[in-house]
Amino acid sequence: MEIGELIGTGRTADVFALDGERVLRRYRDGLRAAGEAEVMAYLGERGYPVPAVWPAASADSLVMQRLSGGTMLEALSEGAITPEECGAVLADLLRRLHAIPAQASADPGHRVLHMDLHPDNVMLTPQGPIVIDWGTATEGPPGLDSAMAALILAQAALTVPGVEAAARAVLASLLRHLGGTGGMLLDEAKARRAANPTMSREEVARLDDAIALILESAGAVPVPDPASA
Repeated sequence: MEIGELIGTGRTADVFALDGERVLRRYRDGLRAAGEAEVMAYLGERGYPVPAVWPAASADSLVMQRLSGGTMLEALSEGAITPEECGAVLADLLRRLHAIPAQASADPGHRVLHMDLHPDNVMLTPQGPIVIDWGTATEGPPGLDSAMAALILAQAALTVPGVEAAARAVLASLLRHLGGTGGMLLDEAKARRAANPTMSREEVARLDDAIALILESAGAVPVPDPASA
C-alpha cells in the first residue's frame, strides 16, 4: 500500500491520501483502529451517513472512503452555511444516530454515541452530510452524546480565538432544535472532558463556564408543551 500526501490531522490521528477513492487514517501513540472500523461498518449497514471502510494492514490504521467536499466548519467559516443551519444539521445527525440500537449493550436505552460530534467532524458532500472521526465512539444513553456535542461547542465559544460568535450561534441553534437541555447528562460529559488527555489546561479550566453558557443559551429555548404535541 503506497501512502500519499498528508491531507488532514487531528488531536489523535493523521489522514493520508491513498488514491482517488480511499484515504488512510493512522492513529498516533499506538491507538487501535479496529473498534472505529467496526462501529462505522455497523452504522453504515443501517443507513447512517459514515464513510465506507476497508481492512488496513496495521492495527493503528483505518482505510476509508475519500469524501469530496469540505467540513461543515469550513463551510461555516466561508459563509456557505449559517450557524442556524449548522445547529439544525448537528441535531438531526444526533437524532438519527440515537434511533439506531446499540451494537453490544443489552440495555434497551443505550445507543451508539459519537462523543465528538462538532462541525469539523461533519463533511458536507454532494450526497449530504457525512459524519467522520469515530475514534471516541461508545455506547450509552443518548443524553450523554447530546451533552458532549453542546459542551464541545460551548468550549469552542470560550477558548478558540476567532470562532466565539459563530460557536455561540451554532450552540443556540443546536439547543433550539433539540428542544433544550432536557435529558442531557451535562455533569457526566463535563467529567469525561476533564479526563480527556488531549484537553489543554485552559480548556479544562473553562469547563464550568462552558456548562454555564449551555444553560444560559438554553434559557432562551422554548420548552415544547406536551399537550400540544
